[in-house]
Amino acid sequence: MTDAPRSVHSQCPYCGVGCGLELMPPAVKGQAVRRDAEGNPMWTARGDRSHPSSLGQVCIKGATVGETLARGRLREPLFRTTLEEPFQPISWDAALERITSQIQASVARRGHADGIAMYGSGQFHTEDYYLAQKLLKGALGTNNFDANSRLCMSSAVAGYTRSLGSDGPPSCYEDLDHCSVAFLIGTNTAECHPVLFQRLLKRKKRNPGSVTIVVVDPRRTDTAKAADIHLPIAPGSDLALLHGIAHLVLRENGQDPAFIDDHTENYDAFFDVAARWTPRRVARFCNIPEKRLRDVAQLFHRRERVLSLWSMGVNQRREGTAVVQGVINLHLLTGQIGKEGTGPFSLTGQPNAMGGREAGGLAHLLPGYRLVTHAQHRTEVEQAWKIEPGRIASKPGLAAWQQVEAMERGELDLWWVAATNPLVSMPDLDRVKAAMGNCPLVVVSEAYADSETSHYAHLLLPAAQWSEKAGAMTNSERRVTYCPAYRRPFGESRPDWAVFAEVGRRLGYSEQFNFDSAAEVYAEFTALTQGRLCDVSGLSHALLDDEGPQQWPYPIGSQPSQTAKRLYGDHHFATPSGRARFGTDQPLGLAEPPCDTYPLVLTVGRYLGQWHTMTRTGKVERLQNMHPEPLLEIHPTDAQELKLRHGELAAISSRRGHLTAKVNVTDRIRRGSVFLPMHWGFTQDKACEANTLMHDQACPISKQPELKACAVIVAPAVSVVKPAEQEKGRLEALRRLLTPALR
Repeated sequence: MTDAPRSVHSQCPYCGVGCGLELMPPAVKGQAVRRDAEGNPMWTARGDRSHPSSLGQVCIKGATVGETLARGRLREPLFRTTLEEPFQPISWDAALERITSQIQASVARRGHADGIAMYGSGQFHTEDYYLAQKLLKGALGTNNFDANSRLCMSSAVAGYTRSLGSDGPPSCYEDLDHCSVAFLIGTNTAECHPVLFQRLLKRKKRNPGSVTIVVVDPRRTDTAKAADIHLPIAPGSDLALLHGIAHLVLRENGQDPAFIDDHTENYDAFFDVAARWTPRRVARFCNIPEKRLRDVAQLFHRRERVLSLWSMGVNQRREGTAVVQGVINLHLLTGQIGKEGTGPFSLTGQPNAMGGREAGGLAHLLPGYRLVTHAQHRTEVEQAWKIEPGRIASKPGLAAWQQVEAMERGELDLWWVAATNPLVSMPDLDRVKAAMGNCPLVVVSEAYADSETSHYAHLLLPAAQWSEKAGAMTNSERRVTYCPAYRRPFGESRPDWAVFAEVGRRLGYSEQFNFDSAAEVYAEFTALTQGRLCDVSGLSHALLDDEGPQQWPYPIGSQPSQTAKRLYGDHHFATPSGRARFGTDQPLGLAEPPCDTYPLVLTVGRYLGQWHTMTRTGKVERLQNMHPEPLLEIHPTDAQELKLRHGELAAISSRRGHLTAKVNVTDRIRRGSVFLPMHWGFTQDKACEANTLMHDQACPISKQPELKACAVIVAPAVSVVKPAEQEKGRLEALRRLLTPALR
């Protein structure tokens, strides 16, 4: 990195679309370059026309990301012995000594390292993810690493693995240009993946009639407004809908018999399941007209090019894995996979959720799409890491919510949270807060000073963020982009991978963690992927920097290319038999259906101008003006019955808690359902901790919580629910210490 400012190319650090950005330090002719308090140029962003995933397009969040790079940053390590004490600055050496001594003490007392757990993030670069796995699963011998991808994409991972034999989306963004049907289920793509949705709309405008857009969503979102067919199904009825579509495809002989016979298994069992879901039964279960179901089923046919896209509305369910398999079933039934314009395509929520999965960043995974339960996989990784045989545990570690439960039981001595904010994004937030209070040492590695989770930490570590550290990220279409370090680190902040490496060395693994650069870390990771489905052994920082983003698989010997690739073009799948497998789960419905006491279904989601928990977007005035406060969407009939008025306050209560929000009476939400955004935590002026209301019931296969629905009651409110007095005191104490950083 040079002192002379120049434009650089990188990947946007927000959603899983992974748009290319060109970052520019603005200069007025004849004047000095504007710089922030750290001496860094004040960067602005625009779309990178050379990036094959986004082709120069960028949403408002990516366009304003330069405004988030210096405001509200954490400058130095801070420590306190108890949560009631004020933080005090400490040195990095003292901070790392606290961590290593706590790890050593826990292992000595328990005889194993399962008292240590880390909760990471799709905000990590692949290098951060990889060394976290090597530290916990290798050096320590515990698989207790999980990430917020557990709340985001773990059902997609499990569904792909069960149906196709491995994780890895088979489609690519170019398929948006070639599909004849775009089937969007459980995704508000217009607001959550806007660049992809605009690509679809531009095609439709440019060539009317070339594509039919179907949107399955209980809300009439901006995505649904643009659809040719909108199915506002009852919450929790997705799997029944998918079985009903399959039933009608079979009835009309729209399946592909040759593909089924040659490339699939378990078809007879699936046929029996689909046969039971008649149009009348599905229409009643989903609360939609039978004709609309038939209209959609007519589009799923082997003669069509169907591209299915989904996101959190499918994944965040107690039957999330089953619904993912339900989507894949339709593609197996009609042979719509591995071909241009087709395929089951999960849209990831975070910029490097895909890279994290490749690096083994969930409690049951190892690098290169390996499994901790697979003996040969463990041996391969142990040999690569030069650690003793048997060091990697054979049992999956604690998934995200299991880590919370372990803290409740007093089984964790150290919980290390990095690059994420679980005290907004987890379910049942009051329970999470109480659990964190029961852990002797909570470490939070964070770029920003005032996240909700930081108020429940003992040790805060200032993290170098995207823009200040070099690394690779993989987007939803398996496209790997090099993200250079083009700014000096803020204050004493350090890259996460460097912190993990230092802890590894202090624990006695000097050889295993002897890295001088992120490029060296990436080289070791890519070598471990050789021969795997996600093979990136031919990639390096240097190649990505010189040749631009590349899509995997990219084995050694590959030539740089910007031509999009699809998986399974040969129809040979990653299962032991080489055949894809039909899923046969029966629909269960919501884990917490409405009842007389709690008669409404609350669903949560995102706004276009905000992302995740507002630690970054909350610092941009333009984005705040787009969405100045969270609003409770409720249907006019429900509002009238409950005596709620537009613009006034409502109290929303579930079995776990209650909060208040301003009412937005609108027909975009179906009767019996209400909606809240998930962004506002207790540090925000308009505090509205939506996930406080959510239960922790999860998919038994993917362990992904059902964050999309819970039962609530709504009534007029007489006053705003404020954060608890204990939280108010912590807010004031930490903010006094961090006042310079929060400007």
